[in-house]
Parts: sequence; C-alpha cells; structure tokens
Amino acid sequence: MTVTTPDIASVPAAPRARGAIAEFVRQQPLGTVSFFIIVAMMFAGLFSELVAPYDPLAIDFASILGPPSWDHWCGTDAYGRDICSRLIYGSRTALVIGFTSSFIGSSIGAILGIASAYFGGRIDSWIQRVMDVLLAFPIIVLALVVVAAFGKLLVGGIDLNLIIAIAIPILPRVARVVRAAALSVRVMPYVDAARAAGYSHTRIIFRHMAPNVVAPYLIMLTAFIAQAILAEASLSFLGLGVQEPTAAWGLMLSGNAADFYRQAPWLILFPGVAISLAVFAFNLFGDSLRDFLDPRFKV
Repeated sequence: MTVTTPDIASVPAAPRARGAIAEFVRQQPLGTVSFFIIVAMMFAGLFSELVAPYDPLAIDFASILGPPSWDHWCGTDAYGRDICSRLIYGSRTALVIGFTSSFIGSSIGAILGIASAYFGGRIDSWIQRVMDVLLAFPIIVLALVVVAAFGKLLVGGIDLNLIIAIAIPILPRVARVVRAAALSVRVMPYVDAARAAGYSHTRIIFRHMAPNVVAPYLIMLTAFIAQAILAEASLSFLGLGVQEPTAAWGLMLSGNAADFYRQAPWLILFPGVAISLAVFAFNLFGDSLRDFLDPRFKV
C-alpha cells in the first residue's frame, strides 16, 4: 500500500487567503474595525454622487447655518450647503490625494532604499545624506515649502504640486525602513547567485530583492496615507491646499467655520471628526498589519 502525501503547492489559494483573513480578524480586532471604516470611506468616495443627499456645491440662502436636522443630518454652512454631502465628497478628495501621495512617496522611497542597500559604499552614503537633509524637516513644514515654491498645477481638479509636496517628506522615511530590511536581503545566497549568473543590477533589485521587502513597504504605505490625509487637511486649512468650491475636510475647517464656530459648532465638529476617524483608522490598520506580518508578534 502506497501512502501519498499532499503537495503543498497544490493547495488552492482561495482557502489560504480565507484562512489568513480569518486569522487577521481573530488576532487584530481593532485592525478589522479600522479596515471596515476605510472601506466605508472608499465606498463614499467612489459613489459620492449616489450616496450624498445633496449637491455639495448647491447654495441655499434659506438654510444658512442650519443646525443638524432630518433634512440636513450634519447641518449647513454659511452658504447653506449641506455639510453631510460635502463630507462625503471630501472623502474622495482626501483619499485621492492621500493614497496618491503615499503611493508615490513610498514607492520612490522603497526603490531608493533597496538601491542604497544593494550598491552600498559611496552610492549608499550619498543617498543617505540626501535622506538626512529631507528628514531634518517635519512633514508639514517641507510640504509648505514645496507648495509655496511651486504654486498650483491643476489636472482634473487635483493639484499635482500638492501631491508632490506631500509625497516628498514621505520618501526618506520609507527609504530608511526599506533599506534596513534590504540590507539583510542583500547577503542572501540567491542574490549572490543572481550576481554570479550575470544578471543586471536592475533585474536583481526588482526581481530578487524588491519582493522580499514588500511587507515593510505595505505597512509604510498604509501608515503614511493617514499622514498624507492630515497634511492635505492642514495645507487646505492654511489656504495652500484644495481651494473653494471643492469639498475638502481641511477647507471646511477654515474660512467661515472659524468665524461662526461659536454660533454653529457643527461647522468644525463634523469635519474634525471625519479627519480624526480617517487618521485613526489608517494608523490602527497599519499597526495591525505590521503586527500580523511580523513573525516576532506571532502567537
């Protein structure tokens, strides 16, 4: 009688994925809640036209500074615009700018971090000195400098310079973390084998080293979306980010909201809650993802 053992490679991918998701839900309840909040934000941003009860730009002078009611769940602003609708459309602005900035900054930072670890020597030293200069400035200060220096470049209603301004401070922070992970990958036998086989530096970096630093990259990408959303809200509040009449959470906290916050506290209450909820959700999800992917935290 022949005993056969199942081949691990033949196990379907779907059950593995379902098992990983179930394990994540069991180990990281806060991360799971944060994930559902992020999904709700993405749904609201993608389907704003269907979800929002009113046009976010519609002015109604008969409803100026109206308190929360059945008609306007979050009240109205100084122009009679529905705050709930503007919050829903503002989630699209926050997610587009936040995700794009984080993706650009994290991706370029990851490439620089891997290249710095792979080449070493003088190239590593030069890259790290540039990263040191960028790290010397807080995210919001460096973003302020870039926005003030380059002005606005609107494409499809989105300011590309604002995205770049937020992405630049993210770049060195990701580069440092990825470089630390890539240093341990560089000494692996398969990297030496790839060099001995005559593969190009580009192939070794992208085909052999990059896949092995995906975990820290994904964690940093998720965590810095929260920082990017907060930076966008701060710049919009200061008048250097998104401009009227575009719906943006930071913009809703400035202008008339600062003038009428005593008379109509809902002008700052609901946008502030939206920003806080988004930042907490992405930060908690990033921390949970780190704990779940790091083998040191396995139970």
